[in-house]
Amino acid sequence: MKSHIITTILAFLLLSCNEQNESNRFPTQAWETSSFENEYLNREPINDLLNEIENGVYGNVDQLLLIKNGKLVLDQSFTNNYKNISKGKSGILGCGFSTCKDSTKFGDYNYYHPNWHPYYQNQRIHTLQSVTKSIASIMIGVAIKEGDIRNTDVKVLDFFDDFDLSKVDESLKTVTLEDLLTMQLGMEWHEIDRPLDSTNTTAQLEGSKDWIQFTLNQPMDTLPGTKWVYNSGASQLMSGIIKKATGLYIDEYAEKHLFTPLGIKNFHWKKAPTGYPDALGGLYLEVQDLAKIGYLMLNNGTWDGQQIISSEWVKRSVSKHVTFENEGGYGYQWWRDDEDGIEIWACHGFGGQYLLVFPKFQSIAIVNSWNIFDEEIKSIARATRTAVIQSNSL
Repeated sequence: MKSHIITTILAFLLLSCNEQNESNRFPTQAWETSSFENEYLNREPINDLLNEIENGVYGNVDQLLLIKNGKLVLDQSFTNNYKNISKGKSGILGCGFSTCKDSTKFGDYNYYHPNWHPYYQNQRIHTLQSVTKSIASIMIGVAIKEGDIRNTDVKVLDFFDDFDLSKVDESLKTVTLEDLLTMQLGMEWHEIDRPLDSTNTTAQLEGSKDWIQFTLNQPMDTLPGTKWVYNSGASQLMSGIIKKATGLYIDEYAEKHLFTPLGIKNFHWKKAPTGYPDALGGLYLEVQDLAKIGYLMLNNGTWDGQQIISSEWVKRSVSKHVTFENEGGYGYQWWRDDEDGIEIWACHGFGGQYLLVFPKFQSIAIVNSWNIFDEEIKSIARATRTAVIQSNSL
């Protein structure tokens, strides 16, 4: 009898311990720290990368973070004097420190001024730029899981009956949410094929009074679902879709269904002129909070017992719906930056923002930079991918 009681108590304690360990595995409050040695990582490739960053090889790098097995192994900040760096800079991207009489005339979109970029109002939150697109895509997945959106086969224009559709190209009426997520709308859009000037469609969008209406009015040049074209206007449509489907703006919906469960409290999300949050590049997060997004994906959409997005959505998000000539590809507003046969899920942002997830190694790397000042530098993304792969190859 005593033996049975002792066995029952031990089983209960073991179960409680396992539940506690499972809870501790998720860094809702804070990341558990570890070392390269304890996680069986080779420190040398990362040290080499850090030395190159310090020597300016990769321009203005602000932070480098590495997670391994759910533990924080490295969080290294670098000091860049953006007042000096930005001084004298002016143009379509804004005006730098002490450069124009009124630096506020660009609002939150003064990319040169250190009050707004790369950190927001001297806080620790860093601009993510187009990494925002990947997080907005997650919110579409949340809305589908919550039943607010039926599936990815729905027609995009079904969410925009409150807008003027009189000038909409006929073929846009057939575009599905699947086409939008994979950047295959068939819309004519000149972004990565143009300099950052008045000929760039995204520059035109940011200069318009209504970003969603501007996007809806663009001409089509091919059939939906047949051609990949990088299109930030498509990403902004996700902001309108979430609002129509849920009644909440995407920043409100994210705070309720993503940020709060993950313990993300400090964020800023820029707004377009009509009040819709900027889903193409407006989110700011602290680097350790951005790492939580990667960890959510690594854990198949679950967080401390809660299913934030379905595992199927994670799989579809990081699958190669579009394949490029190299090892890379594109999913649901997520990139595939595979290297040397290693699968890498990635988010990219203007100026050098990168969230890199290495599922094989249970590793996450984040780089925050601000390289927008026309300097010639080596690719910090490529160097970080290589360093992480090498550090995991003991």
